[in-house]
Amino acid sequence: MTIETIFFDIGGVLLTNGWDQNQRASVLPKFGVDLAEYEKRHDAANYYWERGLKDARWFFDQTIFYEPRKFTFEDLWPAVEGQSRLLFPETGEILGLLRGLRQFRIATLNNESRELNDFRVKQFNLRDYFDFFICSGYAGEMKPGRAIYRTAIEVSGAPANETLFIDDKPENCDAARAVGMQAIHFTSPAALRSSLTEFGITL
Repeated sequence: MTIETIFFDIGGVLLTNGWDQNQRASVLPKFGVDLAEYEKRHDAANYYWERGLKDARWFFDQTIFYEPRKFTFEDLWPAVEGQSRLLFPETGEILGLLRGLRQFRIATLNNESRELNDFRVKQFNLRDYFDFFICSGYAGEMKPGRAIYRTAIEVSGAPANETLFIDDKPENCDAARAVGMQAIHFTSPAALRSSLTEFGITL
């Protein structure tokens, strides 16, 4: 089986998620924000933020600063950024080995706001690993919607069946397969190494 381009999800595969429930539960109580009240507003505002249709300041105006607070966006944002950590160093090793083979284009295909994606690319030196980035905050489309996969395929320049997508959510893998991509459901770095061999990729 020929693979030309390998797409990686980021949150849950390489890094922690950017601003998921665990991150919100860690940060917001420290600022005195009621989590339940925040969560009532999160999804509606996140629809626009994670598609790059609105910026981070707008998002937090909708979810937190809709009423007076004792802190500012400038106080909050570093704490939001600080939630991003390397989740699986072993996945980074796999990325490095794939890059060393020089047989594939390697890209991201992830859901993330523009600002957090920009931060994470710089903070974790992701340009050393990836040739290009297909992120919902840039593309205006989100997984598992069909459109972002079509965008990824078209940008890669490879036939769909010669692209391989790696993601920790089964529904995102199913959506990739529905447009003709190959997919691996990520459960651990060790399992990923094993699954790659099924595509003729031995590290």
